[in-house]
Parts: sequence; C-alpha cells; structure tokens
Amino acid sequence: MTVLEVLHSAPNCGSCPIRHNAVCARCETEELAALDAIKFYRSFEAGQTLIWAGDRMDFVASVVSGVATLTQVMEDGRTQTVGLLFPSDFVGRPGRDRAPYNVIATTDLLMCCFRKKPFEEMMARTPHIGQRLLEMTLDELDAAREWMLLLGRKTAREKIASLLAIVGRRDAALHLRKPQGKLVFDLPLTREAMADYLGLTLETVSRQISALKRDGVIELEGKRHVTVPDYNVLLEEAGDDADGGFFG
Repeated sequence: MTVLEVLHSAPNCGSCPIRHNAVCARCETEELAALDAIKFYRSFEAGQTLIWAGDRMDFVASVVSGVATLTQVMEDGRTQTVGLLFPSDFVGRPGRDRAPYNVIATTDLLMCCFRKKPFEEMMARTPHIGQRLLEMTLDELDAAREWMLLLGRKTAREKIASLLAIVGRRDAALHLRKPQGKLVFDLPLTREAMADYLGLTLETVSRQISALKRDGVIELEGKRHVTVPDYNVLLEEAGDDADGGFFG
C-alpha cells in the first residue's frame, strides 16, 4: 500500500477537533495522555486507498478530517459503496486481523492512528474506550440500515436530501450542536462522487440539487457551501420525520 505518511504538529488529545465524538470521548485526562503517547498521524491524498479488503491491519484509527468510503468489489468487478466515514469515525476492529472492505479517501484525509496491539492492551485496561467503541459500533449498525433504505427504497430526490441530511447532521455533531433549525456546512463530495455513491447519474444528481434549491429546501454558494434554512423540511424531503425518522 502506498501511503503518504506525515508527522503533524497536531494538538494533543485534549484539544483535538474530534475529541468529544471520537473513540476517546469518554477518556479522563490520564487516559488521554496514555493515548497521546501511542498515537501517530497519517495523511492520505484524495483517491488513495488506505486499506484493501482482506489486508492484514496492524493499526486502528479515527478520521480527524476529510471523508472516506467503504467499498466492496463484487465477483464481476462492479464496486458497491457500503458506507461513508466522516470525522470522528473509527476504522478497524480490535480483535479482527483482516479488513472486510476497501477504505478509500474521497477527499484529502487525516487519520489519528494507533498500532493495534498497544491499543487493544489499553482498551483492556481502560473501560471508557471499550464503552465508547460499543456506542460507535451500534451507531454504525444504525447507519448501515439507514444506507440500505437509502439505496433500496428512496427516490432520487429523497436520496439527495438524505445524503445532505447525513452530512449536515454529522457536521452539527462535530461542532457539538443539535441538527435543527438552520444548518450551514460544506459538502465534502463532488456531484460525481454523490452520483457514484447513490447509484444515480451525474445529470440526475445535478437536476435534483437544482430542484431542491429552486424549492427553497437548500441554498448554495458555489457547488459545495450549503445552507439548509430548516432542517426539518430537509428531513421531510428525505422521506424521514423529525420525531421518529432515521435522521431525527
């Protein structure tokens, strides 16, 4: 695997931008110091493969910035995206030696990495890490079910609205806000990438984004800076409701 590996003069764990959402979210000061001592950073360029399915994994990691995709290649060569990784998402599984999916950087990506064996040893003596990892695993299960619904049952307009809602929700969580009312965020995906992930054509993605803009559901500055005037309206367009839907 070709990797652009760079040491960054990054802040310590206590001032990390994903501190309150990552696997270390429940850690106390001394536990953060122990994690800080065994971590290192890796940078990946957009389009670069971090991990190939079936590869032996000698590290686990949290996404600090950027977006990656989880993909699986079928026997006939077709590739299916099975999930997205956003800042604070965890890559790798303690106790599992091989990667189940390809992990590909969609944008430039910064990862906070831990060699797997030291991390597993620390996890065994630090219940806060295990508890948080369990929470994140259950969240990932919910996201997988959400992705199945998105790909299998939703219309093109609902797919686009759903993806925008996912990105808006994750951006709000990263900034310790609830996804409600007006949201403003930068879309990390090109329209070509959105088409690929959602099983749509580029023309359909552009047409549906234009329709959502025309109907006042979203506002755009350029192609990436998105304003959602009312998050609940976006949820309605996604086919979900604020009281009980997947995105509430």
